[in-house]
Amino acid sequence: MNPPHAVIAGAGIGGLCTSLSLALRGWRVSLYEKAKVLEETGAGLQLSPNASAILGKLGVIERLTPFALRPKAIRIRRARDGATLALMPLDEAERRWGAPYLVVHRADLQRALLEAIAREPSIRLQTGAAVAGFATGEDSVAIAVEQGAVRRKAAADCLIGADGVRSFVRQRLGADSARFSGWTAWRAAVDAAHAPPAMRREEITLWLGPNAHLVHYPLRGGAIINSVAIVDEDFRPGGADFWSGAGAPEFLEARFSSWDATARELLRAAPDWRKWPLFDCHPIARWVAGRVALIGDAAHPMLPFLAQGAAQAIEDAGVLGEVLTRGQNIETSLRAYQEARCPRAARVQKESRRQAKIYHLAGPAALLRDTTLRALGPQKMLARYDWLYDARNARGHEG
Repeated sequence: MNPPHAVIAGAGIGGLCTSLSLALRGWRVSLYEKAKVLEETGAGLQLSPNASAILGKLGVIERLTPFALRPKAIRIRRARDGATLALMPLDEAERRWGAPYLVVHRADLQRALLEAIAREPSIRLQTGAAVAGFATGEDSVAIAVEQGAVRRKAAADCLIGADGVRSFVRQRLGADSARFSGWTAWRAAVDAAHAPPAMRREEITLWLGPNAHLVHYPLRGGAIINSVAIVDEDFRPGGADFWSGAGAPEFLEARFSSWDATARELLRAAPDWRKWPLFDCHPIARWVAGRVALIGDAAHPMLPFLAQGAAQAIEDAGVLGEVLTRGQNIETSLRAYQEARCPRAARVQKESRRQAKIYHLAGPAALLRDTTLRALGPQKMLARYDWLYDARNARGHEG
Protein backbone atom coordinates (compact mmCIF):
# COMPACT_ATOMS: atom_id res chain seq x y z
CA MET A 1 0.00 0.00 0.00
CA ASN A 2 1.29 3.44 -0.92
CA PRO A 3 1.86 5.82 2.00
CA PRO A 4 -0.72 8.61 2.45
CA HIS A 5 0.23 11.90 0.84
CA ALA A 6 -0.15 15.39 2.34
CA VAL A 7 0.31 18.70 0.57
CA ILE A 8 1.34 21.56 2.84
CA ALA A 9 1.00 25.17 1.68
CA GLY A 10 3.69 27.30 3.31
CA ALA A 11 7.18 26.50 4.64
CA GLY A 12 7.25 28.67 7.73
CA ILE A 13 7.94 27.20 11.16
CA GLY A 14 4.52 25.55 11.29
CA GLY A 15 4.74 24.06 7.80
CA LEU A 16 8.25 22.72 8.36
CA CYS A 17 7.31 21.15 11.72
CA THR A 18 4.15 19.59 10.26
CA SER A 19 6.16 18.08 7.42
CA LEU A 20 8.46 16.37 9.91
CA SER A 21 5.60 15.34 12.20
CA LEU A 22 3.77 13.59 9.36
CA ALA A 23 6.88 12.09 7.74
CA LEU A 24 7.88 10.48 11.03
CA ARG A 25 4.50 8.73 11.03
CA GLY A 26 4.74 7.29 7.54
CA TRP A 27 3.34 10.07 5.37
CA ARG A 28 4.69 11.34 2.09
CA VAL A 29 4.74 15.16 2.11
CA SER A 30 4.86 17.76 -0.66
CA LEU A 31 5.69 21.15 0.83
CA TYR A 32 5.12 24.21 -1.37
CA GLU A 33 6.50 27.64 -0.49
CA LYS A 34 5.60 30.75 -2.47
CA ALA A 35 8.91 32.51 -1.78
CA LYS A 36 11.74 31.56 -4.11
CA VAL A 37 14.24 31.57 -1.25
CA LEU A 38 13.61 30.73 2.40
CA GLU A 39 15.09 33.87 3.89
CA GLU A 40 15.31 34.79 7.55
CA THR A 41 12.68 37.25 8.74
CA GLY A 42 12.44 38.47 12.29
CA ALA A 43 15.06 37.66 14.90
CA GLY A 44 14.63 35.89 18.24
CA LEU A 45 12.04 33.33 19.26
CA GLN A 46 10.98 32.16 22.69
CA LEU A 47 10.40 28.42 22.68
CA SER A 48 8.48 27.73 25.86
CA PRO A 49 8.28 24.11 27.11
CA ASN A 50 4.96 23.42 25.37
CA ALA A 51 6.85 23.94 22.07
CA SER A 52 10.31 22.63 22.91
CA ALA A 53 8.80 19.29 24.02
CA ILE A 54 7.40 18.78 20.50
CA LEU A 55 10.66 19.85 18.85
CA GLY A 56 12.34 17.20 20.98
CA LYS A 57 10.00 14.53 19.61
CA LEU A 58 10.79 15.73 16.07
CA GLY A 59 14.52 15.28 16.68
CA VAL A 60 15.25 18.99 16.32
CA ILE A 61 16.31 20.03 19.83
CA GLU A 62 19.68 18.31 19.45
CA ARG A 63 20.38 20.35 16.33
CA LEU A 64 19.49 23.54 18.20
CA THR A 65 21.59 22.89 21.29
CA PRO A 66 24.75 24.66 20.03
CA PHE A 67 22.71 27.81 19.27
CA ALA A 68 19.92 27.91 21.86
CA LEU A 69 20.14 29.56 25.26
CA ARG A 70 18.26 28.56 28.40
CA PRO A 71 17.31 31.81 30.16
CA LYS A 72 17.57 31.71 33.92
CA ALA A 73 14.54 33.94 34.51
CA ILE A 74 11.98 36.36 33.11
CA ARG A 75 12.48 39.77 34.72
CA ILE A 76 9.77 42.45 34.55
CA ARG A 77 10.94 46.05 34.95
CA ARG A 78 9.20 49.41 35.24
CA ALA A 79 9.94 51.69 32.31
CA ARG A 80 10.40 55.03 34.06
CA ASP A 81 13.11 53.95 36.53
CA GLY A 82 14.09 50.34 35.68
CA ALA A 83 12.85 48.97 39.01
CA THR A 84 12.29 45.20 39.04
CA LEU A 85 8.59 44.44 39.52
CA ALA A 86 8.76 40.65 39.29
CA LEU A 87 11.24 37.85 38.67
CA MET A 88 10.03 34.48 37.39
CA PRO A 89 12.78 31.85 37.68
CA LEU A 90 13.14 29.40 34.78
CA ASP A 91 15.94 27.17 36.08
CA GLU A 92 13.37 24.51 37.06
CA ALA A 93 11.38 24.78 33.81
CA GLU A 94 12.14 21.26 32.65
CA ARG A 95 11.16 19.70 35.97
CA ARG A 96 8.00 21.79 36.34
CA TRP A 97 6.72 21.79 32.75
CA GLY A 98 8.36 18.75 31.17
CA ALA A 99 10.76 20.43 28.74
CA PRO A 100 13.29 23.29 28.67
CA TYR A 101 12.50 26.96 28.09
CA LEU A 102 14.72 28.14 25.22
CA VAL A 103 15.43 31.31 23.28
CA VAL A 104 16.84 30.94 19.78
CA HIS A 105 17.36 32.93 16.61
CA ARG A 106 14.61 32.17 14.10
CA ALA A 107 17.22 31.49 11.43
CA ASP A 108 18.83 28.83 13.63
CA LEU A 109 15.50 27.07 14.19
CA GLN A 110 14.70 27.28 10.49
CA ARG A 111 18.11 25.80 9.64
CA ALA A 112 17.67 22.95 12.13
CA LEU A 113 14.26 22.12 10.66
CA LEU A 114 15.54 22.23 7.07
CA GLU A 115 18.46 19.97 7.98
CA ALA A 116 16.05 17.47 9.52
CA ILE A 117 13.80 17.65 6.44
CA ALA A 118 16.76 17.06 4.12
CA ARG A 119 17.30 13.73 5.87
CA GLU A 120 13.70 12.64 5.28
CA PRO A 121 13.31 11.17 1.77
CA SER A 122 9.52 11.25 2.12
CA ILE A 123 9.47 15.09 2.20
CA ARG A 124 9.74 17.12 -0.99
CA LEU A 125 10.18 20.88 -0.48
CA GLN A 126 9.61 23.13 -3.49
CA THR A 127 10.16 26.89 -3.31
CA GLY A 128 8.78 29.43 -5.77
CA ALA A 129 5.57 27.38 -5.88
CA ALA A 130 2.20 28.25 -4.35
CA VAL A 131 -1.08 26.44 -3.83
CA ALA A 132 -3.47 28.43 -6.03
CA GLY A 133 -6.64 26.37 -5.87
CA PHE A 134 -8.12 23.19 -4.46
CA ALA A 135 -11.25 21.07 -4.47
CA THR A 136 -12.07 18.33 -1.99
CA GLY A 137 -13.28 15.04 -3.37
CA GLU A 138 -14.57 11.94 -1.62
CA ASP A 139 -11.16 10.28 -1.37
CA SER A 140 -8.65 13.04 -2.15
CA VAL A 141 -7.98 16.73 -2.64
CA ALA A 142 -7.32 18.10 -6.13
CA ILE A 143 -4.81 20.94 -5.92
CA ALA A 144 -3.58 23.57 -8.39
CA VAL A 145 0.03 24.66 -7.94
CA GLU A 146 1.44 27.79 -9.58
CA GLN A 147 5.15 28.06 -10.27
CA GLY A 148 5.90 31.24 -12.18
CA ALA A 149 3.80 31.17 -15.34
CA VAL A 150 3.24 27.43 -15.06
CA ARG A 151 0.12 26.03 -13.44
CA ARG A 152 -0.06 22.30 -12.80
CA LYS A 153 -2.29 19.84 -11.00
CA ALA A 154 -1.52 17.74 -7.96
CA ALA A 155 -3.51 15.36 -5.79
CA ALA A 156 -3.19 14.44 -2.14
CA ASP A 157 -5.02 12.73 0.68
CA CYS A 158 -5.18 16.03 2.57
CA LEU A 159 -4.17 19.68 2.29
CA ILE A 160 -2.70 21.63 5.22
CA GLY A 161 -2.84 25.42 5.00
CA ALA A 162 0.26 26.75 6.75
CA ASP A 163 0.39 29.89 4.62
CA GLY A 164 0.33 32.55 7.31
CA VAL A 165 -1.71 35.63 8.15
CA ARG A 166 -2.77 36.25 4.54
CA SER A 167 -3.59 32.58 4.03
CA PHE A 168 -5.05 31.67 0.64
CA VAL A 169 -6.37 28.42 2.09
CA ARG A 170 -8.08 30.24 4.96
CA GLN A 171 -9.66 32.67 2.53
CA ARG A 172 -11.01 29.80 0.42
CA LEU A 173 -12.55 28.23 3.52
CA GLY A 174 -14.47 31.47 4.11
CA ALA A 175 -12.90 32.46 7.44
CA ASP A 176 -12.51 36.08 8.54
CA SER A 177 -9.30 37.84 7.57
CA ALA A 178 -6.79 39.06 10.13
CA ARG A 179 -6.81 42.80 10.77
CA PHE A 180 -4.19 45.34 11.82
CA SER A 181 -4.21 45.56 15.62
CA GLY A 182 -3.00 49.14 16.11
CA TRP A 183 0.42 47.96 17.33
CA THR A 184 3.72 47.69 15.53
CA ALA A 185 6.73 45.60 16.54
CA TRP A 186 10.19 47.12 16.07
CA ARG A 187 12.96 44.53 16.00
CA ALA A 188 16.75 44.80 16.07
CA ALA A 189 19.78 42.67 16.89
CA VAL A 190 22.32 44.56 19.01
CA ASP A 191 25.96 43.57 19.28
CA ALA A 192 26.33 42.57 22.94
CA ALA A 193 29.64 44.45 23.13
CA HIS A 194 27.72 47.69 22.52
CA ALA A 195 24.83 46.94 24.88
CA PRO A 196 24.60 48.02 28.53
CA PRO A 197 26.05 45.34 30.88
CA ALA A 198 22.63 44.78 32.50
CA MET A 199 21.30 43.66 29.12
CA ARG A 200 23.78 40.78 28.89
CA ARG A 201 22.24 38.73 31.68
CA GLU A 202 20.97 35.31 30.62
CA GLU A 203 17.41 36.47 31.20
CA ILE A 204 14.38 37.55 29.25
CA THR A 205 13.72 41.13 30.32
CA LEU A 206 10.34 42.79 29.86
CA TRP A 207 9.96 46.55 30.38
CA LEU A 208 6.44 47.92 30.86
CA GLY A 209 5.56 51.50 30.00
CA PRO A 210 2.58 53.60 28.89
CA ASN A 211 1.40 52.53 25.42
CA ALA A 212 4.61 50.56 24.79
CA HIS A 213 6.79 47.76 26.08
CA LEU A 214 10.29 46.46 25.38
CA VAL A 215 11.61 42.86 25.43
CA HIS A 216 15.24 41.79 25.13
CA TYR A 217 17.33 38.68 25.67
CA PRO A 218 20.73 37.36 24.54
CA LEU A 219 21.13 34.98 21.61
CA ARG A 220 23.89 32.90 20.04
CA GLY A 221 25.96 32.43 23.14
CA GLY A 222 25.36 35.99 24.26
CA ALA A 223 26.94 37.52 21.15
CA ILE A 224 23.83 39.52 20.27
CA ILE A 225 20.89 40.99 22.17
CA ASN A 226 17.54 40.39 20.51
CA SER A 227 15.44 43.53 21.07
CA VAL A 228 11.74 44.04 20.36
CA ALA A 229 9.84 47.27 21.06
CA ILE A 230 6.06 47.14 20.64
CA VAL A 231 4.20 50.42 20.46
CA ASP A 232 0.73 51.76 19.82
CA GLU A 233 0.97 53.39 16.42
CA ASP A 234 -1.36 54.98 13.90
CA PHE A 235 -0.06 52.99 10.98
CA ARG A 236 -1.79 51.83 7.81
CA PRO A 237 0.07 48.82 6.41
CA GLY A 238 -0.28 48.19 2.73
CA GLY A 239 1.71 46.86 -0.20
CA ALA A 240 5.35 46.29 0.71
CA ASP A 241 4.70 47.63 4.23
CA PHE A 242 2.34 44.76 4.99
CA TRP A 243 5.15 42.61 6.33
CA SER A 244 8.00 44.88 7.32
CA GLY A 245 9.92 48.01 6.51
CA ALA A 246 12.76 50.11 7.82
CA GLY A 247 11.90 51.93 11.03
CA ALA A 248 13.05 55.48 11.84
CA PRO A 249 15.14 55.47 15.07
CA GLU A 250 13.92 59.01 15.80
CA PHE A 251 10.41 57.64 16.29
CA LEU A 252 11.55 55.24 19.01
CA GLU A 253 13.77 57.90 20.57
CA ALA A 254 10.75 60.15 20.99
CA ARG A 255 8.38 57.42 22.18
CA PHE A 256 10.85 56.16 24.81
CA SER A 257 12.27 59.53 25.87
CA SER A 258 10.82 59.27 29.41
CA TRP A 259 12.11 55.74 29.98
CA ASP A 260 15.01 54.68 32.18
CA ALA A 261 18.45 55.50 30.73
CA THR A 262 19.42 51.81 30.46
CA ALA A 263 16.51 51.02 28.14
CA ARG A 264 17.21 54.10 26.02
CA GLU A 265 20.87 53.12 25.76
CA LEU A 266 19.89 49.75 24.31
CA LEU A 267 17.58 51.41 21.79
CA ARG A 268 20.38 53.73 20.65
CA ALA A 269 22.83 50.81 20.33
CA ALA A 270 20.78 49.15 17.57
CA PRO A 271 22.38 49.68 14.14
CA ASP A 272 18.95 49.66 12.46
CA TRP A 273 15.35 48.77 13.15
CA ARG A 274 12.77 46.85 11.14
CA LYS A 275 9.10 47.49 11.78
CA TRP A 276 6.34 44.88 11.54
CA PRO A 277 2.61 45.63 11.75
CA LEU A 278 0.91 43.22 14.15
CA PHE A 279 -2.24 41.44 13.04
CA ASP A 280 -4.97 39.88 15.12
CA CYS A 281 -8.19 37.98 14.57
CA HIS A 282 -11.08 36.78 16.68
CA PRO A 283 -10.91 33.00 17.20
CA ILE A 284 -12.68 30.96 14.57
CA ALA A 285 -14.45 27.68 15.35
CA ARG A 286 -13.79 25.98 12.03
CA TRP A 287 -10.25 25.11 11.00
CA VAL A 288 -11.20 22.03 8.98
CA ALA A 289 -13.34 21.37 5.93
CA GLY A 290 -13.31 17.75 4.82
CA ARG A 291 -9.69 16.92 3.98
CA VAL A 292 -8.43 20.51 4.32
CA ALA A 293 -7.09 21.96 7.59
CA LEU A 294 -5.44 25.16 8.77
CA ILE A 295 -2.49 25.54 11.15
CA GLY A 296 -0.44 28.36 12.68
CA ASP A 297 -1.23 31.94 11.72
CA ALA A 298 -3.59 30.69 9.01
CA ALA A 299 -5.77 29.20 11.77
CA HIS A 300 -5.15 31.49 14.74
CA PRO A 301 -3.21 34.72 14.12
CA MET A 302 -2.33 36.12 17.52
CA LEU A 303 -0.62 39.05 19.15
CA PRO A 304 2.88 38.41 20.55
CA PHE A 305 2.16 39.46 24.14
CA LEU A 306 2.51 35.86 25.36
CA ALA A 307 5.31 35.04 22.87
CA GLN A 308 3.27 32.11 21.57
CA GLY A 309 2.94 32.59 17.80
CA ALA A 310 5.58 30.03 16.82
CA ALA A 311 4.85 27.83 19.84
CA GLN A 312 1.18 27.41 18.93
CA ALA A 313 2.07 26.54 15.33
CA ILE A 314 4.46 23.89 16.67
CA GLU A 315 1.68 22.55 18.90
CA ASP A 316 -0.57 22.28 15.83
CA ALA A 317 2.12 20.27 14.05
CA GLY A 318 2.51 17.91 17.00
CA VAL A 319 -1.20 17.18 17.25
CA LEU A 320 -1.59 16.67 13.49
CA GLY A 321 1.16 14.07 13.62
CA GLU A 322 -0.63 12.29 16.45
CA VAL A 323 -4.07 12.17 14.83
CA LEU A 324 -3.04 11.49 11.22
CA THR A 325 -1.70 8.02 11.83
CA ARG A 326 -1.72 5.59 8.93
CA GLY A 327 -4.88 3.61 8.46
CA GLN A 328 -7.16 6.11 10.24
CA ASN A 329 -9.99 7.96 8.52
CA ILE A 330 -8.49 11.30 7.46
CA GLU A 331 -11.59 13.46 7.80
CA THR A 332 -12.32 12.05 11.26
CA SER A 333 -8.69 12.59 12.25
CA LEU A 334 -8.73 16.21 11.11
CA ARG A 335 -11.89 16.85 13.10
CA ALA A 336 -10.14 15.37 16.13
CA TYR A 337 -7.27 17.80 15.52
CA GLN A 338 -9.71 20.71 15.43
CA GLU A 339 -11.44 19.59 18.62
CA ALA A 340 -8.12 19.22 20.42
CA ARG A 341 -6.56 22.48 19.31
CA CYS A 342 -9.32 25.06 18.77
CA PRO A 343 -10.20 25.78 22.43
CA ARG A 344 -6.59 26.06 23.55
CA ALA A 345 -5.47 28.28 20.67
CA ALA A 346 -8.54 30.47 21.16
CA ARG A 347 -7.61 30.89 24.83
CA VAL A 348 -4.06 31.89 23.89
CA GLN A 349 -5.41 34.42 21.38
CA LYS A 350 -7.73 35.95 23.97
CA GLU A 351 -5.14 35.97 26.76
CA SER A 352 -2.59 37.59 24.42
CA ARG A 353 -5.05 40.36 23.66
CA ARG A 354 -5.78 40.80 27.37
CA GLN A 355 -2.07 40.88 28.18
CA ALA A 356 -1.60 43.64 25.61
CA LYS A 357 -3.90 45.94 27.57
CA ILE A 358 -2.14 45.12 30.84
CA TYR A 359 1.36 45.70 29.46
CA HIS A 360 0.51 49.14 28.05
CA LEU A 361 -1.40 50.62 30.98
CA ALA A 362 -0.68 54.19 32.12
CA GLY A 363 -1.40 56.33 35.17
CA PRO A 364 -3.22 54.87 38.21
CA ALA A 365 -4.03 51.62 36.37
CA ALA A 366 -0.31 51.04 35.72
CA LEU A 367 0.45 51.70 39.41
CA LEU A 368 -2.12 49.08 40.42
CA ARG A 369 -0.61 46.58 37.93
CA ASP A 370 2.90 47.19 39.29
CA THR A 371 1.75 46.76 42.89
CA THR A 372 0.02 43.50 41.99
CA LEU A 373 3.09 42.13 40.22
CA ARG A 374 5.31 42.92 43.19
CA ALA A 375 2.91 41.16 45.54
CA LEU A 376 2.74 37.94 43.54
CA GLY A 377 6.22 36.58 44.20
CA PRO A 378 8.08 33.96 42.12
CA GLN A 379 5.93 30.90 42.90
CA LYS A 380 2.62 32.58 42.10
CA MET A 381 4.15 33.97 38.92
CA LEU A 382 5.14 30.46 37.86
CA ALA A 383 1.70 29.09 38.69
CA ARG A 384 0.05 31.68 36.44
CA TYR A 385 1.76 30.09 33.41
CA ASP A 386 1.27 26.40 34.20
CA TRP A 387 -1.74 26.21 31.87
CA LEU A 388 0.32 27.55 28.98
CA TYR A 389 3.81 26.12 29.40
CA ASP A 390 3.11 22.60 30.66
CA ALA A 391 4.03 20.26 27.82
CA ARG A 392 1.13 17.98 28.71
CA ASN A 393 -1.35 20.72 27.81
CA ALA A 394 -0.17 21.10 24.21
CA ARG A 395 -2.90 18.78 22.92
CA GLY A 396 -5.54 21.04 24.46
CA HIS A 397 -6.38 18.84 27.46
CA GLU A 398 -5.51 21.39 30.14
CA GLY A 399 -5.49 20.58 33.81
